[in-house]
Amino acid sequence: MSPLVGFVLTSIAVTSLVTAMLFGWDKYRAKSGGRRVPEAVLLTWAFFGGWPGALAARRLFRHKTTKQPFVAYLWCIVGMHGVGFALVIVWFVRS
Repeated sequence: MSPLVGFVLTSIAVTSLVTAMLFGWDKYRAKSGGRRVPEAVLLTWAFFGGWPGALAARRLFRHKTTKQPFVAYLWCIVGMHGVGFALVIVWFVRS
């Protein structure tokens, strides 16, 4: 594995962990009546690589599963990353 691939995978793993922790904290604060994590913060972390953690945390904590437009924005982020990964793979195959 190249150092770049290792860096990207490590970055996604760390960002996903932080994102999942933010979702868990937001769920805890929602139940306890405390100050919540803004949706923009959750979506920003998802956008910058934490989308796997966001998807896992939504299922694990049963949090933000039906709230619109949050769910639509999150799936757009997942789709953009999917298209990006596909383009990278096509670029490597054609090179």
